[in-house]
Amino acid sequence: MIPQTMTAAEIREPGPPEVLHAVQRPVPRPPAGEVLIQVAAAGVNRPDVLQRRGMYAPPPGITDIPGLEVAGEVVLLGDSVREPALGTKVCALVAGGGYAQYVSAPAAQCLPAPPSLTLEEAAVLPETFFTVWHNVFERGRLRSGETLLVHGGASGIGTTAILLGKAFGARVIVTAGTPEKCAACRELGADLAINYREADFVEATLRATDGKGADVILDMVGGDYVPRNIAAASVEGRIAIIATQGGSKAELDLRPLMLKRLTLGASTLRAQPVANKGRIAAALRQEVWPLFASRGLKPVIHARFPLTDAAGAHRLMESDEHIGKIVLLT
Repeated sequence: MIPQTMTAAEIREPGPPEVLHAVQRPVPRPPAGEVLIQVAAAGVNRPDVLQRRGMYAPPPGITDIPGLEVAGEVVLLGDSVREPALGTKVCALVAGGGYAQYVSAPAAQCLPAPPSLTLEEAAVLPETFFTVWHNVFERGRLRSGETLLVHGGASGIGTTAILLGKAFGARVIVTAGTPEKCAACRELGADLAINYREADFVEATLRATDGKGADVILDMVGGDYVPRNIAAASVEGRIAIIATQGGSKAELDLRPLMLKRLTLGASTLRAQPVANKGRIAAALRQEVWPLFASRGLKPVIHARFPLTDAAGAHRLMESDEHIGKIVLLT
């Protein structure tokens, strides 16, 4: 039986982590093309923090409950949905609503929970795997034998980029802010981890590539990293900006961009239409999901919190002390 109400973590008002508190909300009804998921676990991501601060509003028509990724069981189908079937264990990318016991998700954005993973582990896949696949492999066109430079290597995005970059035959260089984070990245498979507090990542990248530079750069910093990324990129390199933690403005000299024939791109995932995200999901299911069995892929989970302590999860996220993902358990 599906209850009428559920526990959810609500943002009372923009502010610090303490504005997140548990409330009772009506259980959503899935519209046509969507499924209702009984949530076992939900991933915590940096955009959730921005939403809590009042800096990243949900798209029109999307619930104000935060949370962009979940895993659980499909318990109700909206009209026209044939897959996933009732009772299927799935993980799903959602545009909001993940911090709850139930969430409605587009069927096209659901993927089967890999049998080799727990639902906790499956819950932290969608946001980072969709993002890395779309920006590094589709837009960035990373190929086997090329060099991938990843900023924030110990983050959820960063650890996923290491896993996927190595799985597809790339050389992976990362930046991180402490010796412990650098060591964790190397343990995960990174070929080189640069402590950006102690070394210039441009010089270190060029030195490690015999002056060639990185073929693909995944950047969540923005700001003054953008011209430095251009300096660290190879000829015909591709730079993908996915966040602006270091600032949303950059001053560029366009000449090296032109001389190196670089592609400078940027994207966000949340506001993209369901059709786009469904296409990414289909590509992941075909190209990446088999690797959980054949290559033993496993996401890095740093900490688990109960749904009722979403504030604690956000405090940890903002401390930047975590390595990998943070998950909420319902």
